[in-house]
Amino acid sequence: MAMTASELENYIREAFPDAQIAIDDLAGDGDHYACTVVSEAFRGVSRVKQHQMVYNALQGHMGGTLHALALKTSAP
Repeated sequence: MAMTASELENYIREAFPDAQIAIDDLAGDGDHYACTVVSEAFRGVSRVKQHQMVYNALQGHMGGTLHALALKTSAP
């Protein structure tokens, strides 16, 4: 099972309503994405914790429905 880019964005937007989100489907298969998330929620938070916050927003789909995610996060 694959995840669409809009589904991926919806999960992230639910957790980070203020986020600027850019998603690229790297292989055209709905399993491999590159995603940039810019949110005020990341201010003062380590990069590792930022990524954990995004993975938590995916509600367990990482590694299952979503196979690979190249993630970039930052505060505005």
